[in-house]
Amino acid sequence: MEQYPAYVVTEPGPAALTRLTDTDLPDGDVTVDIAYSSLNFKDGLSVTGKGRIARRFPMTAGIDLAGTVARSESPDWAPGDDVILTGWGLSETHPGAYTTRQRVRSEWLVRRPEGLDAARAMAIGTAGLTAMLCVQELENHGVRPGDGDVLVTGAAGGVGSVAVAVLAQLGYDVVASTGRPEEHDHLTGLGARSFLDRAELGGEPGRPLQTEQWVGAIDTVGSSTLANVLSRTAYRGTVAACGLAGGNDLPTTVLPFILRGVKLIGVDSVMCPTDVRTRAWQRLATDLPVDKLDALTTTRGFGEIPQLAEDILAGRTRGRVVIDIAGTAGDV
Repeated sequence: MEQYPAYVVTEPGPAALTRLTDTDLPDGDVTVDIAYSSLNFKDGLSVTGKGRIARRFPMTAGIDLAGTVARSESPDWAPGDDVILTGWGLSETHPGAYTTRQRVRSEWLVRRPEGLDAARAMAIGTAGLTAMLCVQELENHGVRPGDGDVLVTGAAGGVGSVAVAVLAQLGYDVVASTGRPEEHDHLTGLGARSFLDRAELGGEPGRPLQTEQWVGAIDTVGSSTLANVLSRTAYRGTVAACGLAGGNDLPTTVLPFILRGVKLIGVDSVMCPTDVRTRAWQRLATDLPVDKLDALTTTRGFGEIPQLAEDILAGRTRGRVVIDIAGTAGDV
């Protein structure tokens, strides 16, 4: 029986390179041959064991995949269909993407948009999907191009980079917050108009109401950073929060909400309904310029996953990292 490599967490701790067969695949009605995956902060936590991501064991790591349907018991999918899967508990409650084949539930799949190949789909991945969901929430709550500055925190990371590129493409004036000044040229290329050192937002939270600076924001950091973002958001502005790289606490008061009418919108891409994520993917295929996507993307091999996991947790990655599964898994 054919064996294929996988990074599997068998107990609390780091993932180990393991060999699997089809008998190890979980329940599901569609089997996918995986071409590409990607690297996300959650993947770093899962692979290194520095975060308790897996809810049961053994658990294959990896939250994103793009590939081709190999077998299907669902009327919605046929062998040869090009699909994307992000979230839905992959690597947490259902074995994930850091392997060459996976069995999943048909309702989790999204058809890969025309004109978007598998590698670029994973250059977008969960991070890009989350960024677009955040952009859509700003739009849904009345933040329009020309209204004023829009802030993106963690701008050099995966979510932040895609958010900068999409917002700029749509005509927004983007302020990029990052602690890495060496990334300014890169972010300028993605469309950032100005910069804010993350030290100005991190550390201790300032006064709950500070000078109004932006009409909207996408925050990937949480904690004191989010508190300070809220305190500087303009009257009736909107903040879309999607991350906790700085912590999961929120040391603020109700004052931004009840005195300025600021709206704090939580964005989740894991359990996002299929129709919502399908619309987001369709927009990513048109509103994220390919040249900008390529500029923020690097492609690495399957055998590099353990080191890449350490790198993303240490803040040493830029933009999006794509994992070439089909092309390099055979080398390990």
